Amino acid sequence: MSQTNTHAFYDYVRGRSETLPAGYSEKGMRVYRHLVWLGASQMVEASFPALRAQLGEEKWNLLIADFVRQSQWESPYYGDLKNEFLTYLERETQSDAA
Repeated sequence: MSQTNTHAFYDYVRGRSETLPAGYSEKGMRVYRHLVWLGASQMVEASFPALRAQLGEEKWNLLIADFVRQSQWESPYYGDLKNEFLTYLERETQSDAA
């Protein structure tokens, strides 16, 4: 996979782009995107169950989608998401206050 196609794949599964990377089907890429979202949602919820309960399903889904799209998360390990999620929340809180 070329570096350009790697970036296109990464951007698509993170929800940063709607452009399919070359050589992949839309159905397959939507599965990858869902799996990334699901993994992030489950790992973040495990660390912050009260936040999910407080926000409710719709707001939680929007928050996780934005986190996956906007975060600087680069680790291949879902276990590293807790600290990245805290960084994301801090950054978002600061931008909302500005």
